[in-house]
Amino acid sequence: MGAEERDGGRERSRANGASALRRGAVDRPRVRLDLPRAPRRTFLPEYDPEAFGRLSEKIARFLGTGRFIVWMTVTIILWVIWNITAPSGLRFDTYPFIFLTLALSLQASYAAPLILLAQNRQDDRDRVTHEQDRKQNERSIADTEYLTREIAALRLGLGEVATRDWIRSELQDMLRDLELRQPADAESDERDR
Repeated sequence: MGAEERDGGRERSRANGASALRRGAVDRPRVRLDLPRAPRRTFLPEYDPEAFGRLSEKIARFLGTGRFIVWMTVTIILWVIWNITAPSGLRFDTYPFIFLTLALSLQASYAAPLILLAQNRQDDRDRVTHEQDRKQNERSIADTEYLTREIAALRLGLGEVATRDWIRSELQDMLRDLELRQPADAESDERDR
């Protein structure tokens, strides 16, 4: 097999590969990356998780108040009184109060997950707040360490700087030396004359 045959074979394989790529592109439409995708259609209802979370927090806050307990107690008392004292044709839940039990169970089965959801959201907020506090504390510690090093450097620098008191003491020492030298200088001048 000569060099020419090999080069011709490569050209054919490149051409076949390029046409294979073109054929694949025809089979599947090209996806444009500069355009947003069309929204997918789903048969499930869509909801905003944030709005649902806020609603669950409002409900959990209400369920944790004395007002809710009072209203729930009043409702149950009225329910029981109505179904005991009302004429038999107007009673909708007779003595074992099965419908009342069902309503309270339903309320509890919805209240528990809503309260848990509200607690999870509060935990997430607390975690974010804790992380921000930790980062702020780290920055404060770093700033404090920096300022401590700067104060130490200033103290070292001031140790080498002449202070007013040091200059005074040096001048007083020089004056004493000059005063001691004046009589000695006067005697030596008299001797020279």
